[in-house]
Amino acid sequence: MTALPADPPAKSLGLVIDLDVCVGCHACVVSCKEWNTGGYGAALSDQDPYGPNVSGTFLNRVHSFEVVPEGGTVVGEAGQARIVHFPKSCLHCADAPCVTVCPTGASYKRGADGIVLVDEAKCIGCGLCAWSCPYGAREMDLAAGVMKKCTLCIDRIYNETFAPEDRVPACVATCPASARHFGDLGDPDSDVSKLVVERLGYDLMPEMGYAPTNKYLPPRPRQRSAGCTGAPAAALTPAAPSPPGLLGWLDRLLSR
Repeated sequence: MTALPADPPAKSLGLVIDLDVCVGCHACVVSCKEWNTGGYGAALSDQDPYGPNVSGTFLNRVHSFEVVPEGGTVVGEAGQARIVHFPKSCLHCADAPCVTVCPTGASYKRGADGIVLVDEAKCIGCGLCAWSCPYGAREMDLAAGVMKKCTLCIDRIYNETFAPEDRVPACVATCPASARHFGDLGDPDSDVSKLVVERLGYDLMPEMGYAPTNKYLPPRPRQRSAGCTGAPAAALTPAAPSPPGLLGWLDRLLSR
């Protein structure tokens, strides 16, 4: 079996995903698929893409859930359902079970930055890593016969031909809502670490004990306000009554 690095990684690169602003547009999914089909490793294949039984390999997926919270302290007000869009990819765990279960050394964790990768030349497609991952973050590419997973776009983030602001994973670069953030979560002074502290970010399924690097920011409680401005309802009340006659009718009509 494969061993994890003996010493903690010098950096812990990962993602912080804001569930409060993710709109479920799947731009990150499409951008990830496009970049990684022509980038690191074998292309991400599709099976029967124009037929009735379409399937394919993705490194990032977005799941949408209707949530009815209890008490309204995290994702909404009591008794009110809310749609939460939940992006999911490899979490680059500190104690990654997919690494230690791999019989060939194909799955490994880098000591320099903590990124978990698959050496496709060593992968025999046994699937043990996928079975050991409680997050369902690995997918078998049926065309290549090897396991696929998020690489944090390692061929982008260290590419010095890119401008510094572009050296981020494709999903982060393309997110229109700025719901995805990238950085060193091992550095308490990094922007992503400060964001996690400020927004009470959390690990996915911490009870498993795998210490995922990626963090999630919970949805904020809904505002008790009127309109899209977020202003209190009282602030939107007209200061004076509507004028009488035709002007008053027009004012009421346009205020609907």
